[in-house]
Amino acid sequence: MKQISRAVWILSLVSLFTDMASEMLYPIMPLYLKQIGFSIFLIGILEGFAEATAGLSKGYFGQRSDISGKRTPFVQMGYALSAISKPMLALFVFPVWIFFSRTIDRLGKGILTGARDAILSAEATPANKARIFGFHRSMDTLGAVFGPALALVYLYYFPNDYFHLFIIAFLPGMIAVGATFLLKKDKNTPPKQVDKKGFFSFLNYWKTSDSHYRKLLVGLLAFALVNSSDVFLLLQLKQSGMTDTAVIGIYIFYNFIYALCAYPLGILADRMGLKNTFVFGLCLFAIVYFGFALNDHFVVYIVLFVLYGIYGAATEGISKAWITNICKSNETATAVGTYTALQSISAMVASSLTGFIWFQYGSTAAFLFSAIATSIVIAYFISIPPSQKVLNVSPAETLNPQLS
Repeated sequence: MKQISRAVWILSLVSLFTDMASEMLYPIMPLYLKQIGFSIFLIGILEGFAEATAGLSKGYFGQRSDISGKRTPFVQMGYALSAISKPMLALFVFPVWIFFSRTIDRLGKGILTGARDAILSAEATPANKARIFGFHRSMDTLGAVFGPALALVYLYYFPNDYFHLFIIAFLPGMIAVGATFLLKKDKNTPPKQVDKKGFFSFLNYWKTSDSHYRKLLVGLLAFALVNSSDVFLLLQLKQSGMTDTAVIGIYIFYNFIYALCAYPLGILADRMGLKNTFVFGLCLFAIVYFGFALNDHFVVYIVLFVLYGIYGAATEGISKAWITNICKSNETATAVGTYTALQSISAMVASSLTGFIWFQYGSTAAFLFSAIATSIVIAYFISIPPSQKVLNVSPAETLNPQLS
């Protein structure tokens, strides 16, 4: 833990409390929306619009962070918007207001993501980059364990009392916002001059980025196009005969496995290589989806969710560590923002495609499609030669060529 700096601890605790607030509401959000009159179709439009807002804003605000040379204000503003959105959902039930509240929440996510990951990258060296991102993901995902667990306990004693649950979720959100003010102020960095500053100008980064970044992004986005929402896995559990409580319990269990493994796998990735660890995670993903396509036994589902938690721990933080190692330090937020923006759009396409295949041909075909397509993506990553090029390095850092 000596390699975990004060800034990393602060950002990790902020993410833990923020995710606790968000995930406290995640399992009950569809129930609440249906209670106030939202149809399934309208819920789909709401979530799609909110995720599109988050995705595109990640790229734009990541670039703005690099242009301004500032990180902390973006982090503070993003987490503040996310916290404020929680009680807003309970104040009024008008569809327009609900859309506004959810958009505020996802906009906050978009504002903070690139700047936060840039800070994490700056607090690491190429030798411990995966460890730092793994620790942050572990703490973040602990919030996804505590949040739903608290929601289940509260709703057990106060069934259907969604109003007060939204108010309660505001508290950890505000703790997170307060903690962001413990971050040190940004150094006075001269703004970076760019010609194009439009909302979609971050897409121009593809042209100016290093070839290693482009090759990596192709593989990451190809995987994102077949990596549909976890909702489909939970839906399969529900269709297998499990109760709602059991399904939510398995979701909490998955997040616990993820949180438990993210930091150790980050340490392993720094030693064994980011690429090797990431490919290992993709292999687990393919196994899980093959399992969901061919299995209908409760015990096997438990084992598959253990593997799924390890997959998440071996890929999400690792991918960001990989990206930040092969971009310039003054372009980190843009590089991460461009990736996460395109990833969000790809995830929307993936969920739509999976839903279509499920509707037309059944769940087995949907899961087999994702598993087989992921196998092709694995072959692509294996074909990428290990990169020894490190671009994101501060003057005080000692280069370590073990990147991938």
